[in-house]
Amino acid sequence: MKFRDLFVLDYLLLCPAIILTIFGIFFIYSSGVNSSGVLVSSEYVRQIVWGAAGLVIALVLALSNYRRIQQLAFYFYLVSLALILYTCVAGREINGARAWIGVGSFGIQPSEFSKITTILFLAQYLDITRREANQFRRFVIACLIVFAPMALVLLQPDFGTALVFIPILLFMTFIAGVRTRYIMFLIITFALTALFLVVPFWQRFVVKQSSGLALLSNVRFVLILCIATGVIAALAGFGLVRYKKRYFYWICYAAFMFMAALIAALGAGRLLKEYQINRLVVFIDPYIDPRGAGWNIIQSMTAVGSGGVLGKGFLQGTQSHYRFLPQQSNDFIFSIFSEESGFVGGLLLFALFLTICLRLVKIMKSTVDPFGCYIAAGLASLYSFHFLVNVGMAMGIMPITGIPLLFMSYGGSALLSAMAGIGLALSVHIRRFQF
Repeated sequence: MKFRDLFVLDYLLLCPAIILTIFGIFFIYSSGVNSSGVLVSSEYVRQIVWGAAGLVIALVLALSNYRRIQQLAFYFYLVSLALILYTCVAGREINGARAWIGVGSFGIQPSEFSKITTILFLAQYLDITRREANQFRRFVIACLIVFAPMALVLLQPDFGTALVFIPILLFMTFIAGVRTRYIMFLIITFALTALFLVVPFWQRFVVKQSSGLALLSNVRFVLILCIATGVIAALAGFGLVRYKKRYFYWICYAAFMFMAALIAALGAGRLLKEYQINRLVVFIDPYIDPRGAGWNIIQSMTAVGSGGVLGKGFLQGTQSHYRFLPQQSNDFIFSIFSEESGFVGGLLLFALFLTICLRLVKIMKSTVDPFGCYIAAGLASLYSFHFLVNVGMAMGIMPITGIPLLFMSYGGSALLSAMAGIGLALSVHIRRFQF
C-alpha cells in the first residue's frame, strides 16, 4: 500500500460515485419527510454511515494491489455461496424474499456481495484459461460459476438480484474471447424463457380467452414438447456426424435452445411467487390492475412525469411526501429524484453513471493484465445493468424487479459492495501497466 497512489487515482471514476452517494443521502432524507413537513425516518443517517464506510473501503482497496486477491477469489466465492445458502434457510424474510441475515436492526444482504465475489472468481477463471483450446468447456464452466449463486438467490426468491448475474456472465465471457455463438445461445434462451413465462399469464389475466399459448404452463404439454425437440436434436446430431453438413449443427443449436427455454420457463413459473409474476404481466399494461400490481408503476411514472424540466424543488415532491410511492427510499429513489430535480436532474444522473461506465471501459481497454481487464468488464456490466433496469423500472419501460439504483438507493449492503467495486477498479487503474 503506497499513499502516493492517491495522486494517480482515477478521480473521474471516484468522484461520480461520491456525488451519486451524496445525492442518495439527500433524497433518502427527502423520502423520510411526510406531507406535513415532518421528518419521520432516520434512514438517511444510516446511509451517511454506510457511505463513509464505503468510501474508506474503496480507498483501501484502491491503495492495495488487487492481484493479491486473485489467489483468494475462490475462497471469497465459496464464503459468499455459504452465506447465501444460510440465508435461504435461516435468513430474515422482507418483502417476500428471505435475503437478509443479522441481529435486530443490523443486517446484511449476502447476495449483494456475491456479485463482487462472483466477478472476481470468474475473472480468475477466465484469466487462467485464456489459452485453452476447448472454448465450449471454458464457457460451460464459466456458466456454472455464475449459475451457482444465481440459483441460490432464486431460491430466496429474489428474482431481481438473480437477473444481475446474467449480464455479468455475458459481457465478461465476450471480453474474454468466448465464441459469439455460445453467448448468443444464452441471450436468445433467456429471451425465449421470458416470453414463455409471461405469455400464459398474459392470456389468463389480461386477454382472458382460452388459447393454445396457455398450454406453455402445462407440465405434461411442456414435457411432450421437450421430448419432441430432443428427438429432433438427436436426429440432427446423427445427420451432423454422418453427413458432415453444417445446417445439422444449427438445427441442434436451435432445438437445444428451444428446449432449454421451455424447461427454464416452466421451472421459473413454479418457483416465482404470484406477485412477482404479476409484476411481469402489469409491465405490459399496468392499468389492468391499477390499485394492485400496477400501482407501483403508475405512481412512479406519475412522479417522474410531474417533475417537468427543472423539478418541483428539493423537499417539494408530492408523490413521495404523501406516500403514494412504495419502497420510495430504495427501489424508487429515482422517482423522487426526478420529481424534485426534473429532466435536468435526470440528465445529470445519466451523465454521472455514463462517466462511471465509460471510465470502467477505459480501464478495461488500457490494462495489460487480463485479470484486471475482466474485473473492469464485470463491474461495467454490473453498474450499467443496475442503472438501466432501475431507471427503466421507474419510467415504466422495464418490469419491476426490485433492483436498487446503486450508490443512491437506501441499503448498506448494496452501497458497500458498489463502493468496493469502485475500489477494485481504481486499483486496476493504478497498476494498469504492470503485469
